[in-house]
Order: sequence, then C-alpha cells, then structure tokens
Amino acid sequence: MKRGYLKSSPHFFRPVKVAFALTVLLLLALAFLVPAPLQEQANLARVPNPVKSAWFLLWIQELVSYSKYMIYLVVLLAASFVALPWLAPGAPPEGATWFAKNRRPLDILALAVFAAVLVLTAVAMYFRGANWQFVVPF
Repeated sequence: MKRGYLKSSPHFFRPVKVAFALTVLLLLALAFLVPAPLQEQANLARVPNPVKSAWFLLWIQELVSYSKYMIYLVVLLAASFVALPWLAPGAPPEGATWFAKNRRPLDILALAVFAAVLVLTAVAMYFRGANWQFVVPF
C-alpha cells in the first residue's frame, strides 16, 4: 500500500457494488415498463425538416451550423477533457475536495464548457425550425 493513502477495499467497494446492482435493476425495470419513444419507419420520400441529430449530439450540430471548421473545436474539447486529470497543477491533495483552490481555474473552465454545451443543446432543440432557422419555441 502507498504511504499516505487510505486503504478503501473492502469498506468502499461493497456499497459501490450494492449501488451498482440496484441501479442496474432499476434501469432494467424501467426498460420493461416504459415504452421507447420510437418514431414511424423511415421514409425517404418524406424526410423531416429540419433533420436533427440525437439530443446528445445537437450541440455539435449547432456548432457546425455556424462553420464547418467548428468541428475542430469539438475535437480539441474532447482531447482536453481526456487530458483533464493530468492538467491539474501540483501534488495530489491530502484529502478529496471539490473545487480545490489550486485547481480552481481548471474547474471553472470545465464548468463553463459544460454550461456552453447545455446552452447549445437547448438552442438546437427548442429554437431551430425548418431549414435550421431560428424560431420562437412556444
């Protein structure tokens, strides 16, 4: 065991296993009880306008609608989020903390990117109409 670290097994992993099993059972029950919101079979003669991506990809579609080169921003963000654990400055903290002072700029940047993704998703989902024009949602 490393010096200065607390051994977490088995005291930590037992509750994690129980929580994982309960989550899987809950999701299986919901999958059987709640019907999937499927649309009718695809028809090439009648394509919906606008054709929108799945909800979790709408922010990318919104970015690319401004410029085709915005896809490079998406690739850069993905690479940055993969490298996020190694970007934190300094030695590991004594205890786990949310928003430690030495990592605050990095935390603010990550939260700002998350908020931007949420805003872009909402704009693409609710404020885009035919031919990808801005519309009033309600």
